[in-house]
Amino acid sequence: MDFNGSGGGNELHNNQFYPSEESKPLLGEMSAQQQPPPEGNNNHKAGPCSKRSLLHSSSGMRYKLLQEGDIQVCVVKHPRTFLSKLLTSKYLRRWEPHHLTLTDSSLVSATPTGYMEAPLSYSTIEDLQLLSWDNAPKYCVQLSFPGGTVLLQAANSYLRDQWFHSIQWKKKIYKYRKVLNNPSRWDVVLKEIRALVDMALTSPLQDESIHQAPLHIISTLLAENTNLSAQDHENIIVAIAPLLENNHPPPDLCEFFCKHCRERPRSMVVIEVFTPVVQRILKHNMDFGKCPRLRLFTQEYILALNELNAGMEVVKKFIHSMHGPTGQCPHPRVLPNLVAVCLAAIYSCYEEFINSRDNSPSLKEIRNGCQQQSERKPPMPLRLLRPEPPTPPPTTTLSPPPALPLSPPPSIVNSSEILVELERNNNTTNTLRKAPAEGDSEPNLIDCLLVSPALNALSIQLPAHADRVLGCFALILKMLSDYDDWRPALASLLQPIPFPKEALAHAKFTKELKYVIQRFAEDPRQEVHSCLLSVRSGKDGWFQLYSPGGVACDDDGELFASMVHILMGSCYKTKKFLLSLAENKLGPCMLLALRGNQTMVEILCLMLEYNIIENKDTQLQIISTLESTQVGLRMYEQLCDRQRELKELQRKGGPTRLTLPSKSTDADLARLLSSGSFGNLENLSLAFTNVTSACAEQLIKLPSLKQLNLWSTQFGDAGLRLLSEHLACLQVLNLCETPVTDAGLLSLSSMKSLCSLNMNSTKLTADTYEDLKAKLPNLKEVDVRYTEAW
Repeated sequence: MDFNGSGGGNELHNNQFYPSEESKPLLGEMSAQQQPPPEGNNNHKAGPCSKRSLLHSSSGMRYKLLQEGDIQVCVVKHPRTFLSKLLTSKYLRRWEPHHLTLTDSSLVSATPTGYMEAPLSYSTIEDLQLLSWDNAPKYCVQLSFPGGTVLLQAANSYLRDQWFHSIQWKKKIYKYRKVLNNPSRWDVVLKEIRALVDMALTSPLQDESIHQAPLHIISTLLAENTNLSAQDHENIIVAIAPLLENNHPPPDLCEFFCKHCRERPRSMVVIEVFTPVVQRILKHNMDFGKCPRLRLFTQEYILALNELNAGMEVVKKFIHSMHGPTGQCPHPRVLPNLVAVCLAAIYSCYEEFINSRDNSPSLKEIRNGCQQQSERKPPMPLRLLRPEPPTPPPTTTLSPPPALPLSPPPSIVNSSEILVELERNNNTTNTLRKAPAEGDSEPNLIDCLLVSPALNALSIQLPAHADRVLGCFALILKMLSDYDDWRPALASLLQPIPFPKEALAHAKFTKELKYVIQRFAEDPRQEVHSCLLSVRSGKDGWFQLYSPGGVACDDDGELFASMVHILMGSCYKTKKFLLSLAENKLGPCMLLALRGNQTMVEILCLMLEYNIIENKDTQLQIISTLESTQVGLRMYEQLCDRQRELKELQRKGGPTRLTLPSKSTDADLARLLSSGSFGNLENLSLAFTNVTSACAEQLIKLPSLKQLNLWSTQFGDAGLRLLSEHLACLQVLNLCETPVTDAGLLSLSSMKSLCSLNMNSTKLTADTYEDLKAKLPNLKEVDVRYTEAW
């Protein structure tokens, strides 16, 4: 092929590879770069045969890092003094098409023949240049090596520049990897690291590996040199900080950061450099399971903040910064990531106790019903010591057996000791043998931790450091529960209970977590407080754990009563909930009622009113409990009055149809119904009156009622719930233009006799409408106009 024009010089630009230390900022920032223009827009015209360096060719362009591609190759072997003559000659050897791959160490052809019979190592490339000619559209990259030149010809100028920058990058990364593989002086190494970071920040290549490759090189260097001074730690962290603004640190680098957080928690590097890195992890990480060291680094960072003066205030400010100043957090991944970090940290506090258990029951035994093993040693207090190299082992009388070696726990719990005290009765053997495991199902948590004689008294004492870790991350869970927008997701993440059984048997932990459960119980949203219940039958939830007799109850049932109150107030399946209480928590309910708790008194009265309790002896016991307190006696007498009124209404009869005048109130309705007998009333119209949900107390005294018109009243969800429990014979219901919502309308699903339902101009949604249609088989006439379901 003919090359027209004159040749340029062939100087080596070695100073471009090692920029001077004074010319580079320590923490430089990447400037905003433009996207590459259409093909051919980068055709720079120079002299007849001009060469351009990297700095002149970038000019704001961004390129994708090439890993392989097709290109024309020509090799000219010559003494260096004849290079300009060869380049300006009119005859050049033939071009060969090759598919080249840019490996970590060399250029390799897919067809190793001709010019590319042997790989071209980056170490042999002395110089890279871009070539362009006037009057001849050739787009070439010149690679100079000892004894010759390799010319790579691309289809256009953009592709040529992409090849040039990719080879340049691979060559420099290869050299940095070689240089930093065998460090001699750390002051020189630090300069090389700064140069490597600067190269990555100023590279025109736009690819994830551009920042990841330097981080991996530096992390490998740090992993192989662990005896660095604290100042070297800080210098290296500051040098690589710009690369971490948009990248997660690799695993080895996370280990290095963790070590720095543990050894120098008060260092300013933790605040100034690690804070944006951890913020990025919490905002963008999708799965800690793929990189658990990111979670460990986040955990160590939070613990380092906690070691500062007024440490918990600093942690609170950090959590608040992750949520943001508005009422709604803009980052959906922050809460799940924070919860994952907290769960892992809390688990680590008990991990040594779980893994190093000697004479105490193992987790497997707990899950299988705490069956006694015949080879179990005599019961005695145990002191489990973690063996440490500089400390001689303790007395050998309680040394663990060879089959159960004590593995050192990871990172957090570098404990000195964990105390386990087990007290067994003399007659526990026969009791244990009566509790076999039921298949593979997990036994009740309360039974495992409290009722089982093998764990009659379990006392856990954590070491000082683990105790601080527990306090720190338990407080973070408290802070998370204080944000209204985070509370529903937090409640969902903590259901089912994700903590180990040892934590639930630890009084300090359950006392700290009680605040979170109280926040769930106080929240009016059903999706929050419904998470207090168990996810399935036979599986304990927070409601069971904090009930009287539960492993976490320390307040004689006050939290349990508040949970029952909120659940009863929002649960439209009242009878089902009462049945579950009667089956599982009747004893605690009666105990609290005996102590005068009004919520429990109401629960017992409802159980009697709905005929939940069938056993006569149990009914008499409940009545005695109610009569033992003033509030219970008063409510029981009101219950008896209501029951007598119902029976009287059914016996006396009365009118079958009744219409109240418009603007009538709840008091008017009450006076009217109390003035005579309405036991036969079947059709009642309260349309266009001022009645509210409070009138439901009077409506439920009409056992024969079949048609009820509440059009354009203020009758709401609370009244619907009460009607659904008592007026099972209701057939026609008009709720047009009432303030009822899905929460109340869903309760109508228990009224199987409904055949006509008017929900025109209400807040009915499509999902609720479909649910009602599925659960009301006799429903024939429905009006849903001007609703979401229309």
